[in-house]
Amino acid sequence: MADSAGFESAIGVIAISACLGAVILAIFVFVSLRNNSQDENSASDSKEKREKSKEKPQNGTKSAKGKKRNQSQGVMNHRRQFAALKGHTSEVLDLDFSLNGKLLASTSQDRTVRLWSVKDFKEKEHKYVRANVDFDHATKVNFSPDSRAFITALANGNTIRVFKVSKKKDGTGTTITGEFDFPVRHKAEIINIAVASNGKYIMSCSKDTTIIIWDLKGEVLATLDTLQINNSFSALSPCGRFVASAGFTPDVKLWEVKFNKSDAFEQVSRAMELKGHTAGIYHFSFSADSKRMATVSKDSTWRVWDIDVEYTKQQDPALLMTGIYDASCNMYDNMLISISPDAYVTAISMGRCIALFNTENGNLEELLQDVHGDTITAIAWHPSSRYLASAGGSDRQIRVWHNAAGIKVQIDDLKGKLVRAKSDTIRGRIEQQILEASASLDKLNV
Repeated sequence: MADSAGFESAIGVIAISACLGAVILAIFVFVSLRNNSQDENSASDSKEKREKSKEKPQNGTKSAKGKKRNQSQGVMNHRRQFAALKGHTSEVLDLDFSLNGKLLASTSQDRTVRLWSVKDFKEKEHKYVRANVDFDHATKVNFSPDSRAFITALANGNTIRVFKVSKKKDGTGTTITGEFDFPVRHKAEIINIAVASNGKYIMSCSKDTTIIIWDLKGEVLATLDTLQINNSFSALSPCGRFVASAGFTPDVKLWEVKFNKSDAFEQVSRAMELKGHTAGIYHFSFSADSKRMATVSKDSTWRVWDIDVEYTKQQDPALLMTGIYDASCNMYDNMLISISPDAYVTAISMGRCIALFNTENGNLEELLQDVHGDTITAIAWHPSSRYLASAGGSDRQIRVWHNAAGIKVQIDDLKGKLVRAKSDTIRGRIEQQILEASASLDKLNV
């Protein structure tokens, strides 16, 4: 019995020792695994941080040309940039400055039209008034001559919607209301719209060969067939006298919209054509005085034309200048052209770049490279010629640029006038203008 009791006691001791050993071993394995897991997580975190550090955009990183680049979007932060207007949540499609120079309108796929206050461009925060485009989005926008209304082209509705701009009753700000839609008349997508500066009619152009002239209430006055296979662009002259279109052919056609002395619509008649390009026209622009036009073509040239001619006597527009652009910049097969209101420079957008050319001699004055993250969708001059606004696709921003190139050309022009001045009074006035323009340029070059 004693031996049996001793044996059982020994077995108990062994069992207890075995249990303690197993617990200790389990604790050791758990701690080891935990430490290994922490080491692996730490290594993983460090690797992730290193990868993020490599990917993280370095604001202020300079390219070989000394320009700051936003590496995440490949967009340069140019010294000519005056403002970057942020607010749209989708691609910005079109821009238009009001004739009084106080507002900039922008349309977007985010189903809004926004009116930006020009006086706030110099501020850090840029104010805007937002108008919703219910159940649709606007592709084009154009102010009325008095800046109290604007029209938009609707993407899905494929017609024109009129908006009214007014002061709030309490005088605290601006309000926008959608007034009415024009009846649907176009069978193909509308590619441009405009209100005549004389306030007598509205133009809309679609991708097929159709241009419609409307009265302000949405009644059709005339329908034109451009006979160009398709329309690539159409616009009204600033004087409100001409409607022009470009398309598949290498020409631009102009019609005169006629009203009688009682302001009643009479007819639309062929006026003249711009002939000379050897390939299709991308885009064109009128000068502010409607005496000149600029065209840009797939033939790698842009041209300036004198349209102040006696077309009723069969006089053709005169070619004033032919310029050449670098076709390698135009990766997206889309170009826009616009003469500055003072006519000193002509802006041409090529893909993501904007080139500013001397309108008189065709020389490239300045090239703004990689100004947007995607192809430029719109450019618009402020009526003062001091600023050029541009919109890009994917970055959803509007960028406003100082027109330093225009000031340079203005100074050169004034110096030429100074040499030709015949009186001390005129010379003194020109010298003062040169001093003021030089001072403005110096501020931009600081």
